[in-house]
Amino acid sequence: MKKLFLAIVLLLAVVAVNAQSLEDIVKKYSAATKQDKLASLKTMKITGKMSMMGMEMPVTMWMKNPNKIKTVSSINGQDIISVFDGVKGYQINPMTGSSTPVEMTPDQVTQTLNSNYFQNSVENYLKKGQLAMAGDENVNNKPAYKLKATIEGGNVVYLSIDKATNLLVKSSTSVNQGGMSITVDSFLNDYKETNGVLLPMRTVSSAQGMEFTITFDKVEVDIPIDDSTFKVK
Repeated sequence: MKKLFLAIVLLLAVVAVNAQSLEDIVKKYSAATKQDKLASLKTMKITGKMSMMGMEMPVTMWMKNPNKIKTVSSINGQDIISVFDGVKGYQINPMTGSSTPVEMTPDQVTQTLNSNYFQNSVENYLKKGQLAMAGDENVNNKPAYKLKATIEGGNVVYLSIDKATNLLVKSSTSVNQGGMSITVDSFLNDYKETNGVLLPMRTVSSAQGMEFTITFDKVEVDIPIDDSTFKVK
């Protein structure tokens, strides 16, 4: 009985240490990325470009705290639009032969909100009880903490935080594409501070052997963005 009691005490102690370690990691991450400043913002606009298969497409993102987001990418003079108005999400993709808005599936909404810096926060995952330790891994030959975020709908995102800089350097998740589950690995780098906000200015992602890069050229914060921006026209 004494041995069983001691084993239980040791197990609870290990759980407590791991929980504290998780809180410490998130606390250091939040300080390094200035999450307090980000949370105080009302709007954000990011202008950049996406490079893929030798093509370069301009990309513009509008975000309004807490969960409104719109992304427009242009290819061959046509705009591909995804927008979430806080309640529903829609996509307009003329490349499919139609310019009619199509309501997003729950998976597509999740993917869209994952791009929203106001919504997609390691700190928020911890507060909601959605975050857990998932061991360690090396990212670009540097040690990193690996965290597992189980978000709404049961979707899982693995987040790797560099042990030296406390910055998010990799995310990995599976997305549903045409009924197939595809793993997308994204590597975040070139962090720069703009108006008190620290963001990765370059993200390289890969899926099924394909690679694409998103580069931010300009970040604007707390500029006027009307709610009509997030309405389907």
